Amino acid sequence: MIRYIFITGGVVSSLGKGIASAALGALLQARGYKVRLRKLDPYLNVDPGTMSPRQHGEVYVTDDGAETDLDLGHYERFTGVSARQSDNITTGRIYQRIIEKERRGDYLGATIQVIPHVTNDIKDFVLSDPGEDVEFVLCEIGGTVGDIEGLPFFEAIRQLGQELGPERACFIHLTLLPYIPAAGEMKTKPTQHSVKELRSIGIQPHILLCRCDRPIPETEKGKIASFCNVRPSSVIEARDVGHIYDVPAAYHAEGLDTEVLGHFRITDAPEPDLTSWNKIAKTIRNPDGDVCIGLVGKYTDVPDAYKSVMEALVHGGLANQVKV
Repeated sequence: MIRYIFITGGVVSSLGKGIASAALGALLQARGYKVRLRKLDPYLNVDPGTMSPRQHGEVYVTDDGAETDLDLGHYERFTGVSARQSDNITTGRIYQRIIEKERRGDYLGATIQVIPHVTNDIKDFVLSDPGEDVEFVLCEIGGTVGDIEGLPFFEAIRQLGQELGPERACFIHLTLLPYIPAAGEMKTKPTQHSVKELRSIGIQPHILLCRCDRPIPETEKGKIASFCNVRPSSVIEARDVGHIYDVPAAYHAEGLDTEVLGHFRITDAPEPDLTSWNKIAKTIRNPDGDVCIGLVGKYTDVPDAYKSVMEALVHGGLANQVKV
């Protein structure tokens, strides 16, 4: 039985849904499960291949030649599972396929509408064959809840939540808990409003992944749980870490993977083997030396434009016990 985990984001963009999705995939993998990660992008471009690196960052090219979102690079680097064409879809490609089918007469003269035609195409993409023996499919929905362009995707995963049921579908919502220095307080209101927006379109998140720069007080966790209709244990602290490869161990320490398995009523899962992640963390903190490499390019003022090149250099450094 394939289980589906949908990761959405709220409050602001660039909270790290891609890293969170990749880290959760790595944790499930460390427990012995086979995973596949997919990305739903709401923009109207058919693919990122023609998009400016200044706006979008890197175009990640998969083994089968697809030009995809850079988050697929994170998925590969965290899990080692090769991404492919069928792991990334955009609104543009969805509409392109629907219009081609309409022109051929495949709809037999029906009036083409967002519901059910667009949402059905999105659902078909999510449910398409993830590969042999895959047990978890993690779907990241690009953008932020409340964005107009994202509504068909949220509607599609809402329908999937109903059709699959809680035993096969889990919704994780990534939010921000800002700290206001002048008030000396961590504010939960943005998270409350973000979840309210999500619930207004029919999606009740099961787990909240709360980005923050300091520990979340238990009183604030309780407040979030009460206002957002989740268990206190489902309010997961996603505090800033020193390096992206510290994220899987940090999320495990906060109980993210345990909470996900608990939602699916999986009680016999082995503890994750985080040996390799601990070794990476140790190397990052205590390298034997360092090496300086110059990267020459057209878009070096945009860090994400050469993400895979830079990460490859970082990985080479980790393999050789040095800091790049």
